[in-house]
Amino acid sequence: MNIFEILLLQPLANGLILFYRLLGENMGVAIIGFSLFLRVLLNPLTKPYMKSMKKMKDVAPQLEKLKKRHKEDKGKLRQAQADLYKQRGVNPAAGCLPYILQIVVLIAFFNVFVRTLSSGPDAVSKFNELLYPPLQFDQEQTINTRFLYLDVTEPDAIEVSFLPFPLPGPILILAAVVQLISAKIMAPYIEIQEKRAKATPEKTDDIASAMQKSTTFMIPVFTIIFGLRFASGLALYWLLFSLYQAYQQYRMSGWGGMTPFLKKTGLLKS
Repeated sequence: MNIFEILLLQPLANGLILFYRLLGENMGVAIIGFSLFLRVLLNPLTKPYMKSMKKMKDVAPQLEKLKKRHKEDKGKLRQAQADLYKQRGVNPAAGCLPYILQIVVLIAFFNVFVRTLSSGPDAVSKFNELLYPPLQFDQEQTINTRFLYLDVTEPDAIEVSFLPFPLPGPILILAAVVQLISAKIMAPYIEIQEKRAKATPEKTDDIASAMQKSTTFMIPVFTIIFGLRFASGLALYWLLFSLYQAYQQYRMSGWGGMTPFLKKTGLLKS
């Protein structure tokens, strides 16, 4: 067993099964309970990054002015930007390492799901490879993987007879929608970039704005594409992860990139 498995996969697998034992031996309920617990546990790692993002958002108007003032001199722009960050107490790198560690944990949890729940009938033996002795299953035991309409070991996909490919199910669609909302909330500069693109004849700003928009939509699309292949337990976890992330970002810095949409629909007053 390698160091990645010992330090990350084993603790996560054991935590999941501990919640499975405590919450009525239902894997869907265990995923919800352990996912929320994990997000709360990782919250201290996320806060520095969120605070850094909020400070970056606060200085964005001043930064735009500096870009216009020094658009012909990149050296002066870098110095003015550094001075602005120092004056306002902004460190763009603050919180990056804790956030990266959080992503590592996310990837490790993804690996736990792929290694165990995606293995179908071998789920018990695959779990036992990672579990500490007190939590291991007997070989004749089965894992209750039914949750609502789902079997969390199977993809959340709807087979349609006249289509050559399956359609995403409700949980998978909801996970993608919440991921889109989360990405929009975490992208507070899109509106500023669009205004700048309209005000200038150059195409570079339009390209930057378009790239940021495409990135915002790419993750939800990939969520559906991969979700149609992997166990729906992953979609359930990703849904909860995205919901908590969106809520945390909203608490820290407001609606961000969702603001223009909410204003247009009248859900948010100007």
